[in-house]
Amino acid sequence: MTPLRALRRPGVIGIIIGLVLLASGGTVHADPAGPTDYRTEILSIDPPTSAVSFEVIGGDSFLQLSVDPEAEVLVLGYFAEPYLRFLPGGEVQENRNSPTTYQNADRYGSEAPEFAQPDAEPDWVTVADDGTYAWHDHRAHWMQPIRPAGRAPGDRIVEQVIPIVVDGTDVDVTVISTWQPEPSMIPAALGVAIGAITVGAAFWIARRNPAWAVALVPVSVLATVAGVWQYTSLPPETGPRIIWALLPSIAVVVSSVAGVLARRSPFAAVAAGLVAASQLLVWSFVKRDGLTAAIVPTDAPQWFERLSLTAAFVVGVGATVIALVQLFSGDLGTKWSNTAT
Repeated sequence: MTPLRALRRPGVIGIIIGLVLLASGGTVHADPAGPTDYRTEILSIDPPTSAVSFEVIGGDSFLQLSVDPEAEVLVLGYFAEPYLRFLPGGEVQENRNSPTTYQNADRYGSEAPEFAQPDAEPDWVTVADDGTYAWHDHRAHWMQPIRPAGRAPGDRIVEQVIPIVVDGTDVDVTVISTWQPEPSMIPAALGVAIGAITVGAAFWIARRNPAWAVALVPVSVLATVAGVWQYTSLPPETGPRIIWALLPSIAVVVSSVAGVLARRSPFAAVAAGLVAASQLLVWSFVKRDGLTAAIVPTDAPQWFERLSLTAAFVVGVGATVIALVQLFSGDLGTKWSNTAT
């Protein structure tokens, strides 16, 4: 099969279009929690109160507040204006006339529209109904993409007070953020080894059978578990990305049916391998920052996240090479067409 004839196959054209859409669609999203080198913690709540409970989401990305159903809490913005209020019964409202609302749309701050002023009459809009809400709070994390000058891992780089009002009482919530040491690369190395073994198995099968994509199933499942785990670890309002779970899930399905496809069309089986490989490759590219960052925003063990990331990347690259060589190889195509039934 010549390269030109291969490209004329509808399957190849669909794969190329799908890759373009996935790559472009992966950049259009909200501002979810991302990998970070800093860990934010609640240092103190003064005066102490049992009506509120704070949790930091994604290392330092989001501050989550849960309020007792019988309490009323007001969170003040950066200009001491009403920003969020938690009403008795669980309703949570956001002030759309607060400049803090718009500045919190992005981790590093966004411009607020002219109408959003600290002294404007609040425009309350319900954003949750279970007494729990998470938001970017720039008082709770390092506000620059570059690392703090003159500091080192282990140093405290942020200490701020977030003012709230609990049932009419002023409460100061003090937060600190600490620079974390670099993660161990041992899990990543193990992932590379697993990926290399998988690619070797796929290559060995490919010399005899076009359904070599079935060898990608274990790593695809590994990546799916990591992606679903991360997606379900984050509250909806923090914008978790569905492609974390979707891309490797597609790889699982497509690689699993390669054997069935091979009975009808060797080309379809190889195309399935290319589709599965592309999903793993794009998935690992989207999550690449998690390889070297100290904290990945997931409830999964950090070692598991890094192992699955490198395994998926190696398999994605290796399987893509195998598929492209076969799609453009006239000899292999002829051999498979003679053995297909």
